[in-house]
Amino acid sequence: MKAKTLFYCTECGNETAKWAGKCPACGAWNTIVEQPERPKGTGKGASVRVGMTRRRACPVTDLTADEEIRFPTGMGELDRVLGGGAVKGSLVLVGGAPGIGKSTLMLQICSKLCEFSKVLYISGEESLQQIKIRAERIGTFGDSLSLLCETNLDTIRRVIDREKPEIVVIDSIQTMYNEDVSSAPGSVSQVRESTGTLMQIAKGLGISIFIVGHVTKEGVVAGPRVLEHMVDTVLYFEGDRHAAYRILRGVKNRFGSTNPRKDSRYVRTEKYRHYSPAPPLVTLMPRTRQRLLYQSLPT
Repeated sequence: MKAKTLFYCTECGNETAKWAGKCPACGAWNTIVEQPERPKGTGKGASVRVGMTRRRACPVTDLTADEEIRFPTGMGELDRVLGGGAVKGSLVLVGGAPGIGKSTLMLQICSKLCEFSKVLYISGEESLQQIKIRAERIGTFGDSLSLLCETNLDTIRRVIDREKPEIVVIDSIQTMYNEDVSSAPGSVSQVRESTGTLMQIAKGLGISIFIVGHVTKEGVVAGPRVLEHMVDTVLYFEGDRHAAYRILRGVKNRFGSTNPRKDSRYVRTEKYRHYSPAPPLVTLMPRTRQRLLYQSLPT
């Protein structure tokens, strides 16, 4: 039987039966791409995912908020951007231009998180030895941090189900792939399906997942625009890659505010290749004045 082909918009995710130059939903031009329809699973338990059980609806009055689902990351500036700390079962997207220091920042965050949580760092871009070299420049790490070099989501799902970490870092989402999708890793369809799979893992197992995403020259995360709508929190790591100052800016947060006053500024320390919180002088100013002032700061 011939596989059915669908067309969808990379900006809003709207699906159509045929190609068009303009998306009928959002009005964007030249954003319709082709993708073969995924085969539907068969069998009684095909719809049940790993970590997902059959659930029943419950009245809101029966729910309790006694359990604290928000926890500190060990970095005060990061907690401020996240609205008071990370949330269990959340999916956080950290975007930034290539070479800005996303991997270094995430590894430094892992060094703090592994002091009180079990952390799994999954890299699809570097080998274990390369990650170890950068880790030695940053500082010391505990035994609670585990490293994995893998890009197959089915393998990653099995490792997470076996290791049962509390926090997972994916570096980067553009290198992950799902075997059920015929397109190459980094394509629009692969990025969307990979994010959907990670969302199911985060919500089903209650694991906080940080995913790293590359930013295009237009300043948006590479992949479909719907990617930012799927995740719970979107953070942008911005700044000149040759300068000493970086800004970690919150664009979206389902669990807190994205007020410009909560943007955090980091100073790059070349000696140890890590980032330290900068004085809060600029973070208390409006965002428009921040950008003007950063241009005059010494490099």
